[in-house]
Parts: sequence; C-alpha cells; structure tokens
Amino acid sequence: MLIRVDLARIIIRENGESQVIVLKEREGDRHFPILIGLSEAIAIDRRVKGIDPPRPLTHDLMSLIIQSLDAELDRVVISDLKNHTFFATLIIRRNGDLIPIDARPSDAIALGVNNDTPLYVEESVLRTVCAPEESDQNEPGSDDEYHTDG
Repeated sequence: MLIRVDLARIIIRENGESQVIVLKEREGDRHFPILIGLSEAIAIDRRVKGIDPPRPLTHDLMSLIIQSLDAELDRVVISDLKNHTFFATLIIRRNGDLIPIDARPSDAIALGVNNDTPLYVEESVLRTVCAPEESDQNEPGSDDEYHTDG
C-alpha cells in the first residue's frame, strides 16, 4: 500500500558530506530522514523556494525530456529499503500507460518537486523506518539515519 508523504524539511550542511531531507506522512505523524548529496539538496531547495536557474539544470532537463515525449511524471514512490539504502521509482504516464523507472530517491524527489508531483512511500518502508515506539529517534542526526545510493 502506498502512503502519501510530503517533503517536510531540507537540512543543508555545507561542511558535511551528506544533506538531509525529511519526509512526513500526510495523514499521520510518521516521518523519517533520507541522506542525500549536496547538489540534489540544493536543487530541491531551489525548487521549494521558487528559484529558477537561468539555464536548465539536470532535473529541469529530465522534466523537459519527459514533456517532449508527451508524457508526465505521475508520481514518485520511495519503493524499498535494503541495507539502509532507499530505492525509488518514477512512475511516468504516457498514452495511458504507466512506465516505472528506477531512480535514486534524491533525484526522484528533486524531479517530483520540480513538477509538483505526488510523493508516496510504500507502507513496508514506513513500518521499517518509523516503528511507533521509535518515531522520535528517527530525527536527523540520530544513530538510525538511512541514506540513498549516491
């Protein structure tokens, strides 16, 4: 089952290797951090703040490619968690067909924010990272941080 989530926070640490985004369940209290790279964090932060770059950046280019193929990004899904690494899937709709594409969560979220696309997390992933008795421990900086694959 897919659970709708929102981007709740972006934490950019210019001196750190990893940046943090926090996803929060839309109809609940569960939330969890994902560690991402600096360039993805900056791309997401710019979009959230409505800052348009003078030339298309990588995620802008991906959006333009999808549009030029008469397709649309239907949704972004954080689909799995293996060995503390999140996996994501872009669901692209073209001519009524849904096309799943494997993606890093950071890229998928940046592309989704770029297009105002709904973001979902598989319930099994939420249960793994947000056990009810541990929900307060999943704040950025805790010992239970998870990461993307790049």
